[in-house]
Amino acid sequence: MGRKVPLRVWGPAGTRRMMARPERAYSFDLHMRRDVDEHLPPQGVEIQAKDIQQGVVYRNGDLKVTAFEVDPGLLKPAFGYRVDYAGHSVLLSGDTRSSENLIRFAQGTDVLIHEVLDPEAYSKLVNSYSPEQRARGGAHHTMPDEAGKVCTKVAPKLAVHSHIVPPNSPDLVLHTRKTYSGPLEAGEDLMSIEIGEQVEVRRAQH
Repeated sequence: MGRKVPLRVWGPAGTRRMMARPERAYSFDLHMRRDVDEHLPPQGVEIQAKDIQQGVVYRNGDLKVTAFEVDPGLLKPAFGYRVDYAGHSVLLSGDTRSSENLIRFAQGTDVLIHEVLDPEAYSKLVNSYSPEQRARGGAHHTMPDEAGKVCTKVAPKLAVHSHIVPPNSPDLVLHTRKTYSGPLEAGEDLMSIEIGEQVEVRRAQH
């Protein structure tokens, strides 16, 4: 409501095709809101989608966003992203298994946000699944000890677990500590991270 600029979407091959479908599905609603009833700005309902490849995908002054290929098993193509700004950087893994390409792009980053799956807790969560279903779920993600090895090779100022599968796994950090001894946090909803000479983590007040 009230958007005055197009919605810009970047993603792997197929993103443009995918984003064209909501426009078709909601064409009547968009027409009514834009042309008949509310007269919302026409640019605000426009979607500008772009299929990307590995490399720099966005620049704006000191801000640079770089996409890099990751390895979520059969679910390809898939990207992680590195954001560089004013001499600092954050890397987001996206869904992936342990990835040497991620390690390469993560070098020198301040904060490494890496997805993780706790295999023991996951098995209990999906005990109604078949062994094949459980294996497929685990094949797209990084185990805690593997994530720890990635963090050790990258040596960020702070490592953060995200996309935690299943949520609130109690032993996640403990398992990661088998292979990583550096600064580590388990991500939480509404957690904020301030990156400067020091990296400070603030949790939401509940």
